Amino acid sequence: MPKLTEVEVGDSWSSVVVNDLSRTQIVMYAGASGDFNPLHTDEVWATKVAGYPAVIAHGQLIMALSIRAVTEAVTHADLVACGTRFLGTVAPGDTLQVTAMVSSVQRAEDSLFVGVDLVTNNQHGSTVASGYARLRDQAIKRSEKL
Repeated sequence: MPKLTEVEVGDSWSSVVVNDLSRTQIVMYAGASGDFNPLHTDEVWATKVAGYPAVIAHGQLIMALSIRAVTEAVTHADLVACGTRFLGTVAPGDTLQVTAMVSSVQRAEDSLFVGVDLVTNNQHGSTVASGYARLRDQAIKRSEKL
């Protein structure tokens, strides 16, 4: 696992962030977020009213899982910004793999910021989300406290 100071533009990696997403995980996220929209929690409503084949995962759950590919791969980094564009639905049973690529490294005096582009695909190879993460070297945070 590299430190943030060791990554370079073009570095990339992939990781499975969830294998066989369960309905329980989706409902647990609903409880944590307070978002009990029936599209995420009520199978009958999701299928009969909304027309989906099953309940679907919250977009913010997909974003959090996608960002996990960065936070678990790079050490000594603080997540300072992130964003996601949702391109498809994620249902129970889906497996999500994220490919991350370092898109920018900005160094100036005692600061280091790294941009990472993310692509999240399901087990069929369909892209369900794309986005970015912006990281800051933790040493900056320590020096600001001094």
